[in-house]
Amino acid sequence: MSFLVGLNENQEQAVITNARYVRVIAGAGSGKTRVLITRIVHLMQEVGVFSGQILAITFTNKAANEMKERVISMLGPSASAIHISTIHSLCVRILREDIHALNYPKNFTVIDAEDQKAILKEAYKELGVERQKVSYASMLNYIANNKSAFVSVERAYELAGDFFGEKDKARVYEYYDKRLKGMYALDFDDLLLFTVKMFDLYEEILLKWQKRFRYIHVDEFQDIDHIQYKLIKQLTGASNEVYVVGDPDQTIYTWRGADVDIIMNFEKDYPECETVILNENYRSQAKILEGANSLIKYNKNRVEKDLYTKQEAGDSIVHFSGNSEEYEAMWVANKILDLKQMGEDYKQIAILYRSNYLSRSTEKGLLDARVPYVIYGGVRFYDRLEVKDALSYLRMLASADDLAFTRVINQPKRGIGNKTLDTIRSEAMAGNCSMYEVVKKTKLFSGKVQAVLDEFVSMIESIAVEKEKHSIDKLLELLLDRSGYRKMWEDANETDRLENIKELINDMHQFMETYPEGSLDEYLQLVSLYGDHEEYKTGSHVQLMTIHAAKGLEFDNVFVVGMSDGIFPSDRSLQEGRKGLEEERRLAYVAYTRARKRLFLSETSGFSYVLNKIRTRSRFIDEIDSEHIEHMGANFEYTTMKEFKVNDALFGKAESFEEKIERVKHRKIKNGMTIQHTTYGEGVILSIQDGIAEIAFSFPHGVKKIMADHPSIQLSEEK
Repeated sequence: MSFLVGLNENQEQAVITNARYVRVIAGAGSGKTRVLITRIVHLMQEVGVFSGQILAITFTNKAANEMKERVISMLGPSASAIHISTIHSLCVRILREDIHALNYPKNFTVIDAEDQKAILKEAYKELGVERQKVSYASMLNYIANNKSAFVSVERAYELAGDFFGEKDKARVYEYYDKRLKGMYALDFDDLLLFTVKMFDLYEEILLKWQKRFRYIHVDEFQDIDHIQYKLIKQLTGASNEVYVVGDPDQTIYTWRGADVDIIMNFEKDYPECETVILNENYRSQAKILEGANSLIKYNKNRVEKDLYTKQEAGDSIVHFSGNSEEYEAMWVANKILDLKQMGEDYKQIAILYRSNYLSRSTEKGLLDARVPYVIYGGVRFYDRLEVKDALSYLRMLASADDLAFTRVINQPKRGIGNKTLDTIRSEAMAGNCSMYEVVKKTKLFSGKVQAVLDEFVSMIESIAVEKEKHSIDKLLELLLDRSGYRKMWEDANETDRLENIKELINDMHQFMETYPEGSLDEYLQLVSLYGDHEEYKTGSHVQLMTIHAAKGLEFDNVFVVGMSDGIFPSDRSLQEGRKGLEEERRLAYVAYTRARKRLFLSETSGFSYVLNKIRTRSRFIDEIDSEHIEHMGANFEYTTMKEFKVNDALFGKAESFEEKIERVKHRKIKNGMTIQHTTYGEGVILSIQDGIAEIAFSFPHGVKKIMADHPSIQLSEEK
């Protein structure tokens, strides 16, 4: 059995077991995909199973395609009959054959997210529902939740009662439901629900599919929801074999319906089940792995396992505590430059964060240091819709340019159509002035349109009069509140957008601290330097992403930023109690185990405008056993300062933190000295404390805090 060569003892047991029901608990980086593929090879080559009887369900299309390629490369064309797909693709195949039992044609339409939004757009227009009050995302979530809970349209009306907003949702749900039925169309939720319903109603159809797929395999089993699990149990039947692979410690999608109890209770549902634990990790070096192990042990609802590796111990996990977000971002950027100088590739560096708004300060630090980066599966902070809208409102006070005017005049919706805007634009071109000047000085329209324009002008002008009395952040607060823009997102329950707006206000506070005399024009100019960035089309980049997006990925070097209680773990999870906190801890475990060679954790003190309180260090740092982590930076609360090993290539031999400070003293850096920085140009030393130099650079960089011995700083005598 040559296909078993290279497997460890537990992996081999997972492949060759004769148990009918098998649960493989596969720790992070333990080679679960290889085990699953080898299991299929074993069934065909050693047990003599016909390939058409094998079903393998994966979590993504990408995973399914990769598994198909690997199986075919090992077994040849005979493996082409194996059905490897996502659970939704499986349902499409089943329904194409048998949906006629539910009075639907076999050529039914499957609609995607864009099709769903197009239907909602029709519904909103016909029913008079405003998108600003009920976003498409929240409406689709409402419909999906009702379907999954088997709440009919009639029941939705009953639950809505006399609440006007809920009635609107029920009306849209009814429109959406009728529209899909009229087109014989199914959305992704319907694919599962129709299949489960059909199997419940027609035993002969269920028996047909049970007979076809005798050997059922499910990858990423910890991520399935209750509807998906019901379908798997239906297919398992009385004589099928079921083989599930997953890790309870990596259940991080409960907000999508996943339930860790499904994999935890598998042995109760199938008492004859054999459990095999894969606990040898092939990804991370020992220090990282042991640190992650010590963290996840704080969870109670899990299968006990200790991951181990035969790799070298490697570097300790590094925890950095900054005294500001700007300093934290600068430290991350400097550390990345150090790694690059050591020969590390940018594409093997990832920066992870709990929520999208946390990318703002990190992005600025990377842009300042000229480190190329991409947002994986997302949008850069200053390019996000709500950030651009908010900045456009501010531009109405500064320049009232046409781009800002056209962007915000209908945010929130004011009923100003394209025809009206074309008329204003033509008048502005004829008068060689801005569109805002036209609506401010001329009454071009009558009735409701003119009244709305007058109200908009009055709102802008009333705040413009107060421009000199208020700070920049206060001006934005006034604009967002008086325009109704903030309320629009609050009513739509768009938490992420509201967090980004709060983070933009935080950005303004940092600007005012750095430039006490800075004006609104200067702030907008500074932001434009970050927003109007050069796109990196080719080459290597650092990848920024949320931890959820990082699931399944791995990198040599991983930074996890913004590690403060209330941020990570999230404030909401802390309010939910043990269950919510355990999911956040699983998320931290996933983040830590993405790293192969180095793991950096960073946080900062100071006030958070998102949390509306002072930040405190995340418990997910303190829960790492002390022998696996080294601490450095400001605002330190630990009893001892551990040594921090610096980069030998940059600084020579490894030094303790205290030795570094002493050496910096001998470098003859003094207050008032002029230095040259590789990114910011010429600067003046304002102060030096604990090896950190506070340096004033010319606009727009301002005052920066940089490690005084960093190679980016060059003294005049060293030139």
